[in-house]
Amino acid sequence: MRAIIPVAGFGSRLKPHTYSIPKVLLNVGGKPIIGHIIDKILGENINKATFVIGHLGEMIRDYVTDTYPELKADFVEQREMQGLGHAIYTAVPTFDEKEIFIILGDTIFDVDLKDVLRNKQTALGVKTVEDPSRFGVAVCENGRIVKLVEKPKTLVSKLALVGLYYISDAEKLVNALNELIRRDIRTKGELQLTDALQIMIESGEDIATFPVEGWYDCGKPETLLSTNQFILERDATGHNIKSVVINEPVFIAPSAVVKNSVIGPYATISEGCTITDSIIKNSIVGSGATVKCAMLDHSLIGNSSQVKGNYQRLNAGDSSEIEFF
Repeated sequence: MRAIIPVAGFGSRLKPHTYSIPKVLLNVGGKPIIGHIIDKILGENINKATFVIGHLGEMIRDYVTDTYPELKADFVEQREMQGLGHAIYTAVPTFDEKEIFIILGDTIFDVDLKDVLRNKQTALGVKTVEDPSRFGVAVCENGRIVKLVEKPKTLVSKLALVGLYYISDAEKLVNALNELIRRDIRTKGELQLTDALQIMIESGEDIATFPVEGWYDCGKPETLLSTNQFILERDATGHNIKSVVINEPVFIAPSAVVKNSVIGPYATISEGCTITDSIIKNSIVGSGATVKCAMLDHSLIGNSSQVKGNYQRLNAGDSSEIEFF
């Protein structure tokens, strides 16, 4: 089986961080978002993956190849941002397995996929949400999807598509994508994967759903921080650092230097950080950053940034230098 992972998006809602680093390389819970996804697929014995790259794609390529040599990774570039359907269409030349598993690159998920993969039935991950207007949704009858609607204006279903798509026969999806492109079927101006899947349904393909309760979005600062909380609660290990009060759960990288500070709860301190005389909670501090004499809460501090001063709430991009008086 091959995983298809679209990671070409710019990450506009996470500016200024995404000016200098792809969204999927932002640290959450101690490693980049994409690292959590790769760990999951390798745990499901999926050892081939296609990454659809775009903005700062070489950084993604370098991270994946350096960190996961056991993964057979291919990289294709989506030169124009024309929607998720177009991104998957761009990856078609790498389809070398009958089964594929599509995973959106800005979502961390916690679900047991063994039954889904064992059933050999095309199925989409769904979760019940109160406001389905922000998502693609599935309308079901008798356990099967009869219609897919992208960001409906009126309520047709509360089953939101969460960005996990198991396709049991990739050729059928390829045929649907070809028809999508040939007929230039667009929703909200883009070539949507949901429209290609709808073509499959209309051609007689049975598509089921599977529940995904553990679905964690990393697309905005507030959701990135809430996902950080989940991962720290799930994976936290104990820390003991002289002159540092640690309120678990936290992640402190082995190469970080922390002195005379209070860390946590829910703080991620990345590789190469220097933290002195500070209080940090509910925050992510990027690689190589320096925080001195500061109190941070619900903050994102970019790589190599310097923060000195008093209590603030920040969203500071990479290589910033901020000093409070």
